[in-house]
Amino acid sequence: MSREHILHRVRTAIGRSAGQPPGVAPPVRIRVPTDDSALSVAARVTNMLARVEALAGKTYHAASPEDARAFVAAAVAGKTALASNAPFLADCGIANLPGVRTGTVDREELRECCSTVEIGITSADYALADTGTLVMLSSPQEARLISLLPPAHIAVVPSERILSGLDELFAILPNPAELTSSMVLITGPSRTADIEQILVRGVHGPGEITVVVVERG
Repeated sequence: MSREHILHRVRTAIGRSAGQPPGVAPPVRIRVPTDDSALSVAARVTNMLARVEALAGKTYHAASPEDARAFVAAAVAGKTALASNAPFLADCGIANLPGVRTGTVDREELRECCSTVEIGITSADYALADTGTLVMLSSPQEARLISLLPPAHIAVVPSERILSGLDELFAILPNPAELTSSMVLITGPSRTADIEQILVRGVHGPGEITVVVVERG
């Protein structure tokens, strides 16, 4: 079947003809929930944790930064870990935990370290409650390798950074490219079913992800 024949069938199916200019694109619509329950931090936290767990991720709701530090300390005990340079990790005391390396900025050193440690620890610029997604803006504070290369990822996120969803994110950041060279959206552990439709985790990124949501009083 020729290319032109295929295109002709597609045009016919959608009621168009060859050479017809495209119509005017509809205006962009961003819908941000405005009802009280959707905007409440408590509701967003609840939805975020539920979505992450539905995707086979692990969660912990920390009552304070100190509580978050204690949880992460137990999670990394006896293991090798690399923490990003996110200020929030330092505020929680996670960056100076025994056995946790941080402060790495050299690219080669960062790549080497991420390829050998067992756990990568980051914060997140935002999180999306409706899908359990972490939003990572690549920067010297949040090197994307730390969330992508180690086999396990722990993300420590303050509750006030949880948004309702993608529409609210783009209402806040209409042009992410002005702020970062890479915006990564992480939704659950890495998974693929490309080979014989068998679900395999950890192929294109961490096979285990833990999201720690932190209350700051």
